[in-house]
Amino acid sequence: MKSKQYSVKVYETTVEDEDNFIAFFDANYTLFKDHLILLRGEASDTVRKYLEEKSLKYLVNVSLPMGRSRKAVEEEITLERIESQVNQQIAEAEIAKLSSRLKNNLTVKDTIVRSGQELFIEGDLLLLNRVNSGGLVHTTGNLIVTHQVEGAIRCDGNFMMISASPKANIIFHGVEIDNRLLENKLNRVELKNREIFITPIIVEKETSWVL
Repeated sequence: MKSKQYSVKVYETTVEDEDNFIAFFDANYTLFKDHLILLRGEASDTVRKYLEEKSLKYLVNVSLPMGRSRKAVEEEITLERIESQVNQQIAEAEIAKLSSRLKNNLTVKDTIVRSGQELFIEGDLLLLNRVNSGGLVHTTGNLIVTHQVEGAIRCDGNFMMISASPKANIIFHGVEIDNRLLENKLNRVELKNREIFITPIIVEKETSWVL
């Protein structure tokens, strides 16, 4: 049996200013082009697009255990991107399946709701991005958010779909939702006969590596 063991160089950083971040990596690209970039905190679409265009491998808010192979890390990067695409596809499929129940106009947005920003939608909303801490989304209709929520959600529709979001403040029909009940990758919160039901759409699974 033939085998190889790799040592991965990791550079950990926090993005506090997008322009400074990009300027730093432009100036030091040759130094970090063979590193795995580990980002802590928020990684905006602009930062992700820049890293991908520069062919820099990166992870966001991931704790790397000791002794993992380079292949395992690269596979996890690929899985992270696939899961994000799957979440979006499932959300779109769910909203299509439930379209007969949508009574209002559907709005689709693919922008980050940033701190201090308030997004008020008359009708249904499909949000293909995250809600940052300090941001607020309020819909009179149904709501689907495919990324993690760290801000506030106010939904007055028949249902909403949301990922596990332990930092979020979520009010559904005037009732605060216990974040501990939103433990799966994607959950449907639904109002039936004046009762609120929470159903997992994507269940959190542990990934094991065989090296």
